[in-house]
Amino acid sequence: MLSTFKWPLAVTAVALIGAFILGGPAAFALVAILCVLEISLSFDNAVVNATILERMNAAWQRIFLTVGILIAVFGMRLVFPLLIVGITASLNPVEAVRLALEGGSVETPGTYAHLLHDAHPAIAAFGGMFLLMLFLDFVFEDREIAWLAWLERPLARIGKLDQLAVVVAMAALVIVAETLAKDPATVLVSGTLGVMTYVLVGGLGDLFEEAGAAEEDGEGPNEVQLAAGKAGFFLFLYLEVLDASFSFDGVIGAFAITQNIFIIAVGLGVGAIYIRSLTVYLVRKGTLNEYVHLEHGAMWAIGALATILLVSIKHEVPEIVTGLVGVGFIGAAFVTSILRNRRDIGDPAESAEAVPADA
Repeated sequence: MLSTFKWPLAVTAVALIGAFILGGPAAFALVAILCVLEISLSFDNAVVNATILERMNAAWQRIFLTVGILIAVFGMRLVFPLLIVGITASLNPVEAVRLALEGGSVETPGTYAHLLHDAHPAIAAFGGMFLLMLFLDFVFEDREIAWLAWLERPLARIGKLDQLAVVVAMAALVIVAETLAKDPATVLVSGTLGVMTYVLVGGLGDLFEEAGAAEEDGEGPNEVQLAAGKAGFFLFLYLEVLDASFSFDGVIGAFAITQNIFIIAVGLGVGAIYIRSLTVYLVRKGTLNEYVHLEHGAMWAIGALATILLVSIKHEVPEIVTGLVGVGFIGAAFVTSILRNRRDIGDPAESAEAVPADA
């Protein structure tokens, strides 16, 4: 564990010391709070990332920990908010940076924080629909092991209808746009782009994975490596979009704590590094194979997060609620996994069925 988390610990020390030197105790406290916020909101992200990362070879896992961290820290926590403000407010990059450096309250019209808050419906629609598609694809698939069997089994049966996830997601988007959005057209467009991104990136990843498997059965090693490289690239891209969807609520919620974009980027960035290291730790230790309900719990947490993002188009949802919901699902899945493992030790011949919901 120490070898996995040595870099996050070192980065944390540098970030906190730098914040204290440059901004004093106040900056130190803000960076620490934002780091905890990001970690608490993203446990389910780490579990889901692990299910995807274990399908990638060691080279792509290293890229996830290096290039992926740069994208997560600087791209999603610093550049992306600037880009959103620039696009939605029709500002050039220099003007967007100037507003960000000026700071200002969310309640003050024309400030960077206020403009980013105004862009929240479009951001929430995109991220919410992307995560909702991920959740629906999971619960509509028939699996050998279930967690909430009384609910997951019926959902898997109706999920045999082709493209049901897309139908349900688009129906939900229309309802949200018509009932919660001040600007239904913007929400519809952003949500549709979220669905399209999920289908396109996930589909390309699956396509090249299948191509790689086919070539491995009957072709030479160079072609296998090329197919694996393409599959790895699209899985990596899928992971980055997934991380972006998870980070939306954290980035926007951080402005309730501070309006300093550099403190936000540092605090959330340090948290993101921990999440990536936790993802690798879960893969290397085979935790998902040992605690088989963790993936289920994470997916239900994603379904809850998608719902929260869509509801937040109109209603403010405290970050603590989002964090507690995710931790609650993960914790419950962890407990039922332990109970299942103990039951199987006591009765090795028993079939691999899910622990009943009241276990």
